[in-house]
Order: sequence, then structure tokens, then C-alpha cells
Amino acid sequence: MKKKVTINDLAKRAEVSVTTVSQILNGKGDRFSKKTVEKVHELQKEMGYVPDFNAQSLIRRSGRTLGIIVPNINNPFFSRFLRGIESAALERDYVPLVFGSNDSEKQETRYLFESIRRAADGLIIASAVSDLNEIDHILSQNEISYLLIDQAPVKDGDQVEVHNYDGGKLLADHLLKNGHTDVSVVKANKPTTNLEERLQGFLDAFDAAGHKIEPSHVISADLTKMGGYEAADSVLKTKTTAVFAINDEVAFGLYRAFAEKGISIPDDISVVGYDDIDLAEYFTPKLTTVHQPAFEMGETAAKLLIDRIENRDTPKQRVSLSIHLEVRDSVKKITE
Repeated sequence: MKKKVTINDLAKRAEVSVTTVSQILNGKGDRFSKKTVEKVHELQKEMGYVPDFNAQSLIRRSGRTLGIIVPNINNPFFSRFLRGIESAALERDYVPLVFGSNDSEKQETRYLFESIRRAADGLIIASAVSDLNEIDHILSQNEISYLLIDQAPVKDGDQVEVHNYDGGKLLADHLLKNGHTDVSVVKANKPTTNLEERLQGFLDAFDAAGHKIEPSHVISADLTKMGGYEAADSVLKTKTTAVFAINDEVAFGLYRAFAEKGISIPDDISVVGYDDIDLAEYFTPKLTTVHQPAFEMGETAAKLLIDRIENRDTPKQRVSLSIHLEVRDSVKKITE
């Protein structure tokens, strides 16, 4: 087996000390001649030398790594969210370490400890299957900053706010304006705070309009296309004119199930979703949904966390991002 190239090999070829190589590769080449700096970098490329991560972490007392735990990497919403984190992290010379918990408490806990073991400087946690007080205890004990997304904070920490309650109301008002007074909802089996808020906004708007939604019209499902697909029969049994899918993934599961049953959207039943993932414009009919700024949420979360890592005394920040209703083709107007 070929031997791994070491910093000693590189220093020997460059005819300089190991300390000189280390300082140049760690961005402290100003004290050396341009010729020496260029020689070290050229030889690094030629020899394929990659600095040892653990050694660099010890020198800097930082891994410059962000741990990110999300519930479902396959969900396009989280794909955009992660791209936002990546953009901000790379700009500040941090590397995102991404884990998908698959809504498993066992996996989430494992990845939490793996992030600590692999010298993550901070964590962004969008998964919510574990006890948040326990997470706070573990990370605080290890002096690791963290930021929660889509969950109520355990303590007074930095927050990225996206007004989910108002988003639920936007959808309800749109359905009511189009004559839909008898509606159903497909909600999450294990709702996070953001999902509870958007559902409550939706329910409150119907209640205020004098059209209280019956508990039997609120159906629980997994937050996946399959979850929506499996909930379709229960939705149709309600005989409502419209259904609010708590996210777009669930909405597209309903789309497929309705199509297989010969149910036309929006002629037979109207459908609205939440998130405005990329597919919303490519399904037929195009989905009416609430646009969440997923990329900006990830980008903002990473910036806040890095600010906290680099200065723990930074005042707590709450950043509010705007949402809006994307009116497309999946709602039928049933009143003039």
C-alpha cells in the first residue's frame, strides 16, 4: 500500500522546516518570501499533500466545522435549506457536516455525539425527535453553540423566524375567499413547533370566519409523499371541497392518490400546500402554496451560529424572514 504523504515529506522536498510549511498552509505566509510560499503550494499540489484535520484542529483549537442535523435529506425543502448553510459556511471558511436523522431518535442522538466527537464548533438542529432539554445539557456541557430551526428554543438563544402562524392564515383566507368553507387538513404525526403554528393559524382563521373545522377532518400522516398518498382515503371520506396539506411533500402524495382514483384537482377537490418546493411549479395543476425562504433560512442560521461561535458575547439575535402566498392552479373558485 502506498504511504500517505506527510508534512515532513513536503518540508523535505521544499527544503524548509516543518514549521515553515505549517505556517504557509495555515495562511501565515506573509513572513516568508514569495518564492518560498509558491514553492510550498506547488509541491503540495504535485505531491497531493492534505493537512491532517486533527492536527490542524489542535493548532487552531477549532475544527471550523458546523454539524447540521435534519429530519429528511430527501425533502427538497431541506435540500435548499442545506444549500443556504453551505453558502454561508464556505464564505466564512467553515465546513458543513450534514446528518439526516430519518425521524429516528436513536440516529439523531448518535449524530449529535458524532458531531461533538468530530470537533464540530456548533450545531444547527432542524430535527426534533429528542428531548431538547437533554440536547441543551449535552451541548452546553461541551461548550458547543447551537441553533434550533422549526422548534421552540430551550433557552433564550438566536432564532430564525418565518411566521408559520401567519402562513396558515394566508392559506385559510385564500380558501375562504374562493368559497371553501368545509375543508380538511393533513397534519404531521410528530409535529414540530413550526408545524403546530401553521396548523393553528389555519384553524383559527376558519374559526374566526364562523366555519370551525371538525376534529374528524384533521388527519395525521407522515411528512412524506407516501404519508400524503396513504392519507388520501381518509381525506375523501370527509367529503370536503378542499384539503390543506401541511407541507408540499404531503400534497404531492395526495396528487398521486387522487389521480389513481380518478379524482380531479381542482375540479373535484382543491389542494394547498406549504413550503413552495421546486416541484410545486412542475406538477399539474401547479400547486398553490406558501413560499418559505428555505435557502435564506439556512444561510441566516449559519451566519448567526458562526457569529456566536466566534464571539460568545454577541447579543442574542432574532432574524425575521418573510413568507408569501403563491397562488397557482390547484384551488377552484366555487362562489362568484
